[in-house]
Amino acid sequence: MRAHDSATAPSPIAVSTSPTTGTDRAAKVPAGTGTVLAALGVIAFSLTFPATAWGLEGFGPWSLVAVRCVLAAVIAGSCLLALRVPVPDRRHWTGLAVVAGGVVVGFPLLTTLALQTSTTSHAAVVVGLLPLTTAALSALRTGIRPSRTFWTAALAGAGAVLAFTVQQSGGAVTTADLYLLAALLVCAAGYTEGGRLARVMPGWQVIAWALVLCLPLSVPAAALALSYDAPHLTAHSVAGLLWVAAGSQFLGLVVWYRGMAAIGVPKASQLQLAQPLLTLVWSVLLLGEHLTPAAPLTAAAVLVCIAVTQRARS
Repeated sequence: MRAHDSATAPSPIAVSTSPTTGTDRAAKVPAGTGTVLAALGVIAFSLTFPATAWGLEGFGPWSLVAVRCVLAAVIAGSCLLALRVPVPDRRHWTGLAVVAGGVVVGFPLLTTLALQTSTTSHAAVVVGLLPLTTAALSALRTGIRPSRTFWTAALAGAGAVLAFTVQQSGGAVTTADLYLLAALLVCAAGYTEGGRLARVMPGWQVIAWALVLCLPLSVPAAALALSYDAPHLTAHSVAGLLWVAAGSQFLGLVVWYRGMAAIGVPKASQLQLAQPLLTLVWSVLLLGEHLTPAAPLTAAAVLVCIAVTQRARS
């Protein structure tokens, strides 16, 4: 989940698409192609939770996240070397560390721990608040004061998810819910900082350098986790690992940023609103989960709230 694992797409609120972002080449992509690329990014992110559930069939949560980070970093590093991308200025490394902590490590680890006991459909609804959380942190980070309409819609969306969480948990918040809420905060922080960095370098390079920055920690972590928790490889676990590493953690972000630069933030954001609902569909088709009526209704309510915040901010 931006810059996007990862699991969920980066909130467009936190990303600038001005000519100074370094995405000038992406802006030359035709509008039709840009829409397709952005849609592919949303689809990639919507598959993150089902792929993680598959990965957990053969890997422990710690080994899955560590190996995921290593594989994604190898792909990202290879792209950086092949394109001879210069090393970022020293002043940007603090921001890249925030992106790494939130998007590369924090969100994947916390959501993976949550998915040990939570269904993907439940997690998709809770994490559907990510655009709103990112918008709120972005406002605090930049000093921009959104309108009352924005905050009313944001609080309404948060209230809908909180009510859904408590109702699904039998009147109490579970450990998995706490993991998911913490994942929202750390990922939103990473997206917000990534959006700031995307003003001075292409968005894909932000996540690529964040992944490379984690290598000194992810490599020994992967070796240690695998030594204590030997994987039981299955077709599902291998496919899930490869998707969250290559698709969610890196390639999805590449097409998302290129598409967003081509068609602009407003149009791209409308595509992103479908992500939680897409994850609900994948949870049924790929995992055979049975949705309660509250799940799609809450996801739709959050979608409406996000749409209102988008309009209010514009």
